[in-house]
Amino acid sequence: MENYQRKAALFLTSQGVTLFGSSLVQFAIIWYVTLQTSSGFWVSALTVAAYVPQFIISFFSGVWADRYSKKRLIILADSMIALATLLLALLMPHIKEGTPLLTALIAISIVRSLGAGVQTPAVGAVIPQLVPEDKLMKFNGVNATIQSLVQFAAPAAAGAMMSYSTLRATLMIDIVTAMVGVGILSAVAIPFVKSEEAPSMLSEMQAGFRYAAKDGFVGPLLLLFGFFIFLCVPAGFLATLFVSRYYGDTYWYLTLVEVIGFIGMMGGGILIGAWGGFKNHVKTLVFGMTAFGILGIGMGVVDSFIVYLILMLVYGVALTMVQTASTTLLQQNAAPDMQGRMFGLFGAMYSGFLPLGMIVFGPLSDVVSMRLLMIVSGVLLLVMAVCVLLNKRFYARGQAAEASQS
Repeated sequence: MENYQRKAALFLTSQGVTLFGSSLVQFAIIWYVTLQTSSGFWVSALTVAAYVPQFIISFFSGVWADRYSKKRLIILADSMIALATLLLALLMPHIKEGTPLLTALIAISIVRSLGAGVQTPAVGAVIPQLVPEDKLMKFNGVNATIQSLVQFAAPAAAGAMMSYSTLRATLMIDIVTAMVGVGILSAVAIPFVKSEEAPSMLSEMQAGFRYAAKDGFVGPLLLLFGFFIFLCVPAGFLATLFVSRYYGDTYWYLTLVEVIGFIGMMGGGILIGAWGGFKNHVKTLVFGMTAFGILGIGMGVVDSFIVYLILMLVYGVALTMVQTASTTLLQQNAAPDMQGRMFGLFGAMYSGFLPLGMIVFGPLSDVVSMRLLMIVSGVLLLVMAVCVLLNKRFYARGQAAEASQS
């Protein structure tokens, strides 16, 4: 094995191990809160704590990844998360159940979100330093496969741990995996390449915002993706709360719906990889949004858990289709010197509109039928799909991308 392959394999392994522990514990925390409270307010508060800090710090952490040692940033973030999790595990016997423990779980989720926000851009920037340019696609694909497998396995492992053990014992898994991941990463030599002095972070951010606002396709695409994520919340991101209320409040039911959803997303990735979508990727985007809306309405109507799981499976495929089409359209239409900032905003749309949706739909689900919320959001997604299809200028940019490929 060549030296770069060994180094890249060790790096990807270290990140896979830490991602598994983090994902497992995050699922366990969400499910614990869901089953203990069955409250849309607490589930929404937990989701906000898990995403908003990451959303805020991501505007700065990308710059830090260019200015400081990426390896040290990753180790620092993993260590910070592990130490905070260990502290909570040690304090849990002294924290009363109910609001005090729920508040502590919110606090640990904030710390974990900040750590993830620091770690994510650094991890993405390390791979080009370890792998030759002509091998990047291969190793990015390997990285994506590892992440998919981890996200598939983590819910099942979390369900098993929470069914036969305690939340405190489950927290310890993240500490162990962080130690293993940091240990592996410490053995990988990663060169420190400091970027040249650039304008202030504020001026760079402002230039990106101005570009998105002026471009007739990129700005609307970003907003479209944001509103899509917002309307996904009732049928997608509140799925565990829905299942606990309407089908069964056990960890195995929650595990099953998460695993089925991830299988669908993996299937969607395989489908898009083999098919490539429509030549005009706006068609692919509209097709995925239409399917998403119809499936959301269907999941709100059906009474059979088996049928619900089948719809959730296809729902995962549609989610991957929309995300992939949106990413491809942004790559094709954003100026080369704006790609980084536009994908920063793309990520911000996800980590911003998701908690916004939880803030709106979570508490609303305590006073309005969740089935009705799923149906209404599904109808709105269909309306959005029709509006995109009828917008000739927006559709024309997809045709221009198609022409440039042919």
